[in-house]
Amino acid sequence: MSGLNISRRSFLVTSGLAAATLAACSTEDNSASPGGAASSGGTDAAPKTTFTEPASKLGGTLKILMWSHFVPRHDKWFDDFAKAWGKQVGVTVTVDHINTADIPARIAAEIQAGSGHDLVQHISAIPQYEPSVVDLTDLNQEAEKRFGKLTEICQKSSFNPHTNKYYAYAPGWVPDPGDYRKSLWSDIGMPDGPKTWDDLLAGGSEIKSKQNVQMGIGMSQEIDSNMAGRALMWSYGGALQDADGKVTLNSPETVAAVEYMKQLFEKAMTPEVFSWTAASNNQGLVAGKLSYVLNSISAYRSAQLQNPKVAEDVLFSPALKGPKDGIASSHVMYNWIVPSFSQSVDNAKEFMLHYTANFASATYYSELYDFSAFDGLVPQLDGWLAKDPFGSRPADKLSVLKDSMAWTTNLGHPGPANTAVGEVNATFIIPNMYAQAARGDKSPAQAVADAHKQVEQIFAKWRTKGLIG
Repeated sequence: MSGLNISRRSFLVTSGLAAATLAACSTEDNSASPGGAASSGGTDAAPKTTFTEPASKLGGTLKILMWSHFVPRHDKWFDDFAKAWGKQVGVTVTVDHINTADIPARIAAEIQAGSGHDLVQHISAIPQYEPSVVDLTDLNQEAEKRFGKLTEICQKSSFNPHTNKYYAYAPGWVPDPGDYRKSLWSDIGMPDGPKTWDDLLAGGSEIKSKQNVQMGIGMSQEIDSNMAGRALMWSYGGALQDADGKVTLNSPETVAAVEYMKQLFEKAMTPEVFSWTAASNNQGLVAGKLSYVLNSISAYRSAQLQNPKVAEDVLFSPALKGPKDGIASSHVMYNWIVPSFSQSVDNAKEFMLHYTANFASATYYSELYDFSAFDGLVPQLDGWLAKDPFGSRPADKLSVLKDSMAWTTNLGHPGPANTAVGEVNATFIIPNMYAQAARGDKSPAQAVADAHKQVEQIFAKWRTKGLIG
């Protein structure tokens, strides 16, 4: 099939099964928790798997490439889940996991070679590959028929309004709160942690001065540094582009954000942040060496396993407020793409629908890391956040994430994640801009001006290709 020809009857059957399944829970894996101990409460039953017969007969293979999830439990579940679906529909499914930092290079290599995996997941929007991937508009339309409207930040992270093409399928995302050590912040009179970027500077500086514990906000060529730099810029009123795709980076607001980051580095951090990797803030928080990080809950889940004392001391806060706003950037915005060379397009689309119908399981087995892009698809979520099935103390520690969509936005805000934005993200222009000023290589104003020129060149290139307005 070249598209997804789903009959009205099939849709109704699918909807009924999904609703029934999401309302039901099994007692499977009740004792599972990050540390292997019995989970608290009775809300931790793993959701059952629902299945809908594909619209047409499938066969052959489906080769999947994806990141090695920061919550290892997820990958075991996913691999078994994908292969079980393949067995049921007559498709041989293979799943390869690699470090998330290596995914973009692998995508580029496979596209150049014209062969490789049929379905690829990256944890950030990758619109720069639009010319080399299958248009997934029919998949997105069918998903909305089955599961409801795709949430805006995920739609803006997978759809190009200029070409009217869905270059990716984005069924899930991950919120990024602030993770702070309660004991350290209590000692300086802020037991609830920082609420604003000014609080972060004042409190983080005092903790560094008095207790010699730094904070961990990267300015390196990795995904978390991209995320943190954008959140700070947006909260100060700056932006890479406006809603119409005009480059707006060089503004007084962006310069002010860069000046702030320079102060934050000088008073509360060390040069380690210039060589940060995607795992650095996880490792530093777990080791008890960081007072505050911007991260998903993966660092906390790792601490539950490796350093329970620190884990109990970690609490979460929503996006920090700046002079203009309080906005977080979701650094994990799942983009599933199907390269144009794939001979298993139908298999990939049908599997994505099956995966989405079972997103409650993805949320559960990722230990509440993965959130659905479709409202209501995981009705258990609020209950899980209120009483964490994976052993949080206090049990409602993750409740702050209930309204995380309200303080989170997409790559490219206030516009969509277009091909130019994707390349800017992939070439780490924003964290490099901050690092140049923080190290004193350039003044904040010069660092912003130079970054603006780089960004304008990238936007101009993609405009000549007709992929942005």
